[in-house]
Amino acid sequence: MRKVVLVAILWLIPTASALAGPPFLTDDPIPVDLYHGEIYLFSTGTRDEGGTSGLGPAVEFNYGILPDTQFHLITPMAYDAPRGEDSHFGYGDTEIGIKCRLVHQTDFLPAIGIFPLVEIPTGDQDKALGNGQAQYFLPLWMQKDFGKWTTYGGGGYWINPGSGNKNYWFSGILLQYSFSDTFYLGGEIFHQTADTVDGKDSSGFNIGGSVPLAGNFQLLLSAGRGLTNSSVNRFSYYIGLYRAF
Repeated sequence: MRKVVLVAILWLIPTASALAGPPFLTDDPIPVDLYHGEIYLFSTGTRDEGGTSGLGPAVEFNYGILPDTQFHLITPMAYDAPRGEDSHFGYGDTEIGIKCRLVHQTDFLPAIGIFPLVEIPTGDQDKALGNGQAQYFLPLWMQKDFGKWTTYGGGGYWINPGSGNKNYWFSGILLQYSFSDTFYLGGEIFHQTADTVDGKDSSGFNIGGSVPLAGNFQLLLSAGRGLTNSSVNRFSYYIGLYRAF
């Protein structure tokens, strides 16, 4: 799975248009419409053999700045609660990015897009609230729609500087069923190569979806765990409140 974008699977699984990305790790190639936006208030975290860490409260903001192009920003509070040690809470690393759709979906072709991201080292590295150096993610995502089903996936390369760190690959694929535009359920499987010099490759899954709320809000939820090297992901979660505008 090191460099595979899972194109064949994307072609074989039927799909449908719906909100993509959160609450999952796997992303999609579809940007927000021009001059429209979306906002998420969320928390996410992972429990491993050493404790629990994550983000929250955090805000994700996406806005269509050009045709087929969206600006992306995450401003998070971060927490780290190592087992048997003092916990820390404070501002984390800021994420910015640009999502660009390169190919529109047709009867035969999937939608294809890129979504380069930069993690700006605004968090306190000494308190395990940030990386200490800028990180960069260079992914390619695909999506193909049929009826009420949707599938999207792909992956990319993380540039991950820092003492003991190493660059790594991430890939994932998701299958989702939409009961309506705001009510859907899905599941993803993802794989990541080692991100530290002494680390191991790992795989995992998440199951979740969206539930409509009053006032055009949606509640996003997902939970999962590691499948291989599960010591780095004994349990993970995402919970968020979403609204488009």
